[in-house]
Amino acid sequence: MRRTPRRIAFVALPALMAGVLVSTGPAGADPTGTSTTVGSVRAELETRDQVRRVHVKLAGADMLDRVVAAGFDLDHGLKRVPTGIEGEAVVTAEQIAELTAMGVEVLGDDEGFAWSDEADGGIQGAAARAAQPASHDATVRIARADWFTTKGQGFLYVEARTTEGQQEEPVVEMQLENDSGRGTSFGFPRTMSRFVDSGQYMFHRNLFKLDARPNQIRVTSSTGGVTTGKVSDWLEDAPPPLTANPSYKSDFVDGYKHPQQLYSRAKEIARQYPDIAEIVYLPNQTNGYQRKAQATIGGTDQSAVVVSSAAWGHEGGNDITVEFVGRPEADLPLTVEVAGKAVRVLLATDASGAPASTATQVADALKARSQGLIDRAHPYRTNAGTGIVAPTAGPVALTDFLDQKRVGAPEGEVPRGPVTIPVLRIGKHRDGKKPGVLIQAQDHAREWVPATTSLESAERLVHNYRSDRETKKIVDNTDVFFILSNNPDGANYSFYNFASQRKNMTNHCPDATADPGQRNSWGVDLNRNYRVGSGHDGYAGGSTNCVSGTYQGPEELSEPESKNIIWLVEKYSNIKFMMSVHSNGGQLFWQPGAYIADGRITTPRPPLGDEAFYWQSASRILSQVKAHRETVVTPENVGGSSDVLYSSAGNVREDLYYTYGIYAFGWEVGGSVYNPATGDWQGGSFQPEWAGNPELVSGHAETMEYANGIMEMFRVAADWGRDRKDPTSELVPGGGKYRGPVDVRFETSEPATIYYTTDGSRPTLQSPRYAATEFREPGQVFHVTETTTFKWFSVDSAGNIEKNYDPTKNDRRNNYRTATITIARR
Repeated sequence: MRRTPRRIAFVALPALMAGVLVSTGPAGADPTGTSTTVGSVRAELETRDQVRRVHVKLAGADMLDRVVAAGFDLDHGLKRVPTGIEGEAVVTAEQIAELTAMGVEVLGDDEGFAWSDEADGGIQGAAARAAQPASHDATVRIARADWFTTKGQGFLYVEARTTEGQQEEPVVEMQLENDSGRGTSFGFPRTMSRFVDSGQYMFHRNLFKLDARPNQIRVTSSTGGVTTGKVSDWLEDAPPPLTANPSYKSDFVDGYKHPQQLYSRAKEIARQYPDIAEIVYLPNQTNGYQRKAQATIGGTDQSAVVVSSAAWGHEGGNDITVEFVGRPEADLPLTVEVAGKAVRVLLATDASGAPASTATQVADALKARSQGLIDRAHPYRTNAGTGIVAPTAGPVALTDFLDQKRVGAPEGEVPRGPVTIPVLRIGKHRDGKKPGVLIQAQDHAREWVPATTSLESAERLVHNYRSDRETKKIVDNTDVFFILSNNPDGANYSFYNFASQRKNMTNHCPDATADPGQRNSWGVDLNRNYRVGSGHDGYAGGSTNCVSGTYQGPEELSEPESKNIIWLVEKYSNIKFMMSVHSNGGQLFWQPGAYIADGRITTPRPPLGDEAFYWQSASRILSQVKAHRETVVTPENVGGSSDVLYSSAGNVREDLYYTYGIYAFGWEVGGSVYNPATGDWQGGSFQPEWAGNPELVSGHAETMEYANGIMEMFRVAADWGRDRKDPTSELVPGGGKYRGPVDVRFETSEPATIYYTTDGSRPTLQSPRYAATEFREPGQVFHVTETTTFKWFSVDSAGNIEKNYDPTKNDRRNNYRTATITIARR
């Protein structure tokens, strides 16, 4: 059995639930790798545009939604902290005051949240602990306890829950203790941090340094619950199999690449390696790197007029001039003269010969009488346009503002007009019979590392195919689709005009926000433009404000870039895996990715089997990232994106998973790297210096290590495609006679979904699914108090069914699993 599409009706979502600057050009903003310093570029840009990054703290996801909806641009490097969310905002001095008025706390550089390294004595009165109740009544549960090392330093990460965590008065505290290895006693008490999101208790958690690997931890609630748990290893330290071959080739990308270079190289790869590569062209052209020519004439008060050309700037709009002409005679009417591309507005006069035309009147006259040269003319922003327009000193030239060269940008003009996006397809057998993997980079224009990471992965496939056994297995057993830049228009704007451009360049804004002063805020966030869990359906994280960084567009799939993704997965139905590559948060996540803020109602959580497969795949992928320079993506940054980050309504991952059954990952490359010299985690940026410190923040190092991870994802897909082995499962403890009530659970040999019954009926795909106790936790425990017969079967991620059972047919074999728990009566 293969995976079938999950078409979810979100109208009745609650019923489905069982129980989300100027960033500056780097050194090497020239993709050929020349070395303009980051500092000089940043200083010049920030002085010119008068914007800067500030470290901010928000009370929670609700405040984040309000700030983003108001049009503020927050970096992807957001971090959930116990008392809210921290991140960076790209703002002017005036906007800092606006943020403060909204309740946002502006922090100094050293005021952010940091995990405590020291034991603090734990919660008060911890010595008077209650005995741990039976597991079915447990008030405290450990979700995970992970040990990892990086750069010679050990870390322990713990998540735990209390059933009373929602309680506010008094707030329930949790104490964490650990041993120092097998057979040692518990110690080092710490008060764990409580996390709440959108008013809902999530969990308590901690990350702290340890010099010795603990074997067990103990968690105690201030209300008396106690539980212990074993510590697991997070990620592997084994060398990456894909680079174990001494002749393995890597390190092909020598600097950041703009879209023209990315697409040119993709086509060259297809030409050079026709036996394993080809180009697929996406059908929907982008809007293009082009804008209407504009000018705001007369300042910003009630007499100001915003003028936009009908033609694109490069197609004649930039040749238009507009002049407001005063005349000394009295009682003259408002008229418009056009000579070629020169538009003259002859202002009306009153009885004394003074100008008498209002901004609204001038705008209306330009639209009606400019002989088609002027497309839009209106008062400035929300002005009523009642002010009297003053004559200009001479003709005012309209411009599309695209002819300016940003400091540090590469040489050469950007092609104007709509773009056809090429997809580089690599695979020995491109006939739809091998599992397809879609790598989609640069939905967000300012994120330059995802594009180089994806290109590096493509280069490794074709260059190592004939010389490396592991690479040959990938190419022979998968069908890989690379979209090296899904947002070429915005990416070009980021390279050449405004480094912090996030969205595409399509301007859906009404007159109030369509003046050229807003030009760096236009566009649609492509990763908010999809159909499942969208902002149009009430999910949080997408904005209706067209100048917001997360503007979701006028409707779902309004943009050609998002329509192309849907076209691709529908045309090539063998695509079973997808990675949407972003930066720079240092997270790897999947579903659920969005929630309705009121009640924090997420999109349906994946079945426990899919969730386990995601975690297993993440461990493999991130272990290969670690192998390059010991960068660790920590467990707190892995999982459902709405759980580890925030709600992102209308993201691509939700649509592909729920509509088409595709395992869809989101990856925030970059993020924090542990610096042993300072003992701190140091964050990255969207465009880190390409050849920076190879042990810390570096575009080159991030490209290489995350390419390792993408290569491992191909191996995951190849293994999935070759998987013909049925899973096995057990009820633990098994069937038999028990003197009293007993707790039982299911265990599987691999990530698998279990369908079961307890009413005597045969299990089918409509039977209850074995679920997690709570999100980010293991499977539920059944407290059996009466004699009960469990009937079940398991299905792994590749669709193999245990014992080859067919749940769709009522055959006589009934080769499902069964176990009877007999409770003896006293």
